[in-house]
Amino acid sequence: MIAVVKETATQDQLDHFVKWIEGRGFKTNVSQGDNETIVGIIGDTTQIDPFLLESMDIIERVQRVSEPFKKANRKFHPEDTVVDCGHGVKIGGGNFQVIAGPCSVEGKNLFEIARAVKASGATMLRGGAYKPRTSPYSYQGMGERGLDLLVEASAELDMPIVTEVMDPRDVQLFLDKGIDVMQIGARNAQNFPLLREVGKTQVPVLLKRGLSETIDELLMGAEYIMSEGNPNVILCERGIRTFETRTRNTFDVNAIPVLHHLSHLPVVGDPSHATGYTRYVRSAAYAATAAGADGLEIEVHDNPSEAWSDGAQALTPTQFDDAMRRIRLIREAVTAPVEEAE
Repeated sequence: MIAVVKETATQDQLDHFVKWIEGRGFKTNVSQGDNETIVGIIGDTTQIDPFLLESMDIIERVQRVSEPFKKANRKFHPEDTVVDCGHGVKIGGGNFQVIAGPCSVEGKNLFEIARAVKASGATMLRGGAYKPRTSPYSYQGMGERGLDLLVEASAELDMPIVTEVMDPRDVQLFLDKGIDVMQIGARNAQNFPLLREVGKTQVPVLLKRGLSETIDELLMGAEYIMSEGNPNVILCERGIRTFETRTRNTFDVNAIPVLHHLSHLPVVGDPSHATGYTRYVRSAAYAATAAGADGLEIEVHDNPSEAWSDGAQALTPTQFDDAMRRIRLIREAVTAPVEEAE
């Protein structure tokens, strides 16, 4: 349930109303925007008489929310959330960012790749220190040493780091290292203990859509994080598993506008994992940009044929540079004001 507060309400009246609601056993989520203030009421709201609330001096109207996700719901928070990723980089609310780098951290070549992607316009550095792999015999990542290399590259280039955390027991290590954005991969999208653990921090979380998750399930994953007190969630559409075998996954590009309609959280597109092949990555990136994504996550490697993981879907620095020029043109077209016909 949401209660829309009248413009004439004072802060004291709002505080009193919130205290009154919470005193009856409900949780609240207050969203103060430029045009209106909304109080989200979370709990078994069937016990609340909406007419009683509407009779109060400060309440404009009351609306029930049927969706199970509350804190991630745009009805609770009409204005876009802007997530501060550190180093002066923000995403959402018109702020578009590109996250680029290798699938996995392999060593000092990380610095060459990072310099190249930044020169082309990337604003955030990605790289996996811990790698979830289908086979237990595949390369699993450098671990803590990989985190140290990412931190070193971040300091040199003044770029936020995006890297995947796989185990609730590692969250404190990521905090100690100063990781800017913790990524939850598709295989952990419904690892609820992990979602709760990152939710106890205030570090931004890039939450990827699960292998076969519905949009509502993705939003419920975000709800797990936000219910623990962390509002800094970025949603990522990275393709879902379907009957199609010509690509690694099926890129659900229409999920981007759907998520923007349902939620206030920023939405990123990952064309690398979505397609699985270098030849398709740029086209999918352009589609995600045109669909209104708040950012992209793209894998880039200086020598894809020698990459330790997922080289088949990585762009070279030259290919990435070309893609960035076209992405900027698409962004200009998508965000340009349109004059109404007379």
